[in-house]
Amino acid sequence: MSLFKHRWSTLFHGSLWIGLVLFSAPALAVTFGDHWDLGGAVRVRVDDESRRDVHKVGLDTVMLSARYTSDSWIGAARYRFYGAEYPYQYVPHFGDIRFMEYAWIGYRFDSRRQLQLGLNQVPFGLQPLYSSTFWETLGNVVGMEDVSMLGGKYIQDAGDWNIQAGYYARQAWPGHGTSRGSTYSVVVTPADPGVVGGTHNVERDLFVGRLTHKTRLGGWTGEAGLSLLTSGLYNYDTRRYGRRNAYAVHYAASKNGWSTKLQYARQQMAPRNPDGEQTISVGGYDGTFNLATRGNFYAGDLSYRFGDSYLGGWIKDLSFYSSYSMYEKSNPAFRDSQRFILGTSFSVKFLSVYLEWLNGRNDPYIGGGSYAQSLAAGGIDRWRGKFYLNVGYYF
Repeated sequence: MSLFKHRWSTLFHGSLWIGLVLFSAPALAVTFGDHWDLGGAVRVRVDDESRRDVHKVGLDTVMLSARYTSDSWIGAARYRFYGAEYPYQYVPHFGDIRFMEYAWIGYRFDSRRQLQLGLNQVPFGLQPLYSSTFWETLGNVVGMEDVSMLGGKYIQDAGDWNIQAGYYARQAWPGHGTSRGSTYSVVVTPADPGVVGGTHNVERDLFVGRLTHKTRLGGWTGEAGLSLLTSGLYNYDTRRYGRRNAYAVHYAASKNGWSTKLQYARQQMAPRNPDGEQTISVGGYDGTFNLATRGNFYAGDLSYRFGDSYLGGWIKDLSFYSSYSMYEKSNPAFRDSQRFILGTSFSVKFLSVYLEWLNGRNDPYIGGGSYAQSLAAGGIDRWRGKFYLNVGYYF
């Protein structure tokens, strides 16, 4: 089939999926009680990458969520379902891949102090995400961004200061899939049998602290912060404990519709592998791959959000953004990994839309290089790109 036919086929099937979501969305909304908010999301995705002849449209995700809020008690949970559609076409049924994103309960001592227990987000660096993008930065795949683990954290506001401190005993319990990496978050995971050079570690007893201060510079208001993290790495082969240490500094601010996010982080892992400690296996989203144990992480994000609505209120929350991230590996023989994203997001009535041009270099998720080795020694050391569209109804 020619590229022209591929693109028309992609457009037709994408329109069909989006039409189905539009037709069914109003009936999906659910309300329950004074304190409970029950909901979820249905999302459709379009992947278009001419270099690898990838022109796919399909159901991306179904999510079910619950949130509880009262004067003192709070809590939230979300469960995700995938499968049968690209890139999970290797399983026969939708829902064959599924896992918990988060599930925690909390207590508010007052308006400034709270405690959260369960599967909750590790407070490291920019929160809740390192960029404005849908696809997230390389911080996600090196185990820093959008990571939830089993434990507890304490949060306190003290004037212009915010303090968060947490202890996490272990990563999330496994979900259901075809891989040992059957979790939402990318975490240290024993490698699947097919991963060349894979290791067999798990992370235990993670301690983390995050301190931020509100900033006001030249009309830009935001925060600057410092994060510290340390944990144990247990190797099943040697039955010995190694160590993970990381720190990050970040800055986030906004002014007149403009927003920026900046972060630098240093990660050092010393696993007790039988064959040295240059790489460690991590996993998530039904896959495992190798990661360079030592490196510097950089991320920068710039966005602009329009305050107006358009077409009689049908289109609103329009924003444009760009994001760059890099994992600079300490081993001189390893090739650095980079990711660059240009995109726009907006709402069409009750639909949330993200359209992004994704570019990766030695990136396991972009460009069709070596999934297992891109974040370790490297994969395809050239920039590769693709277009990505995600349309979701959140209820």
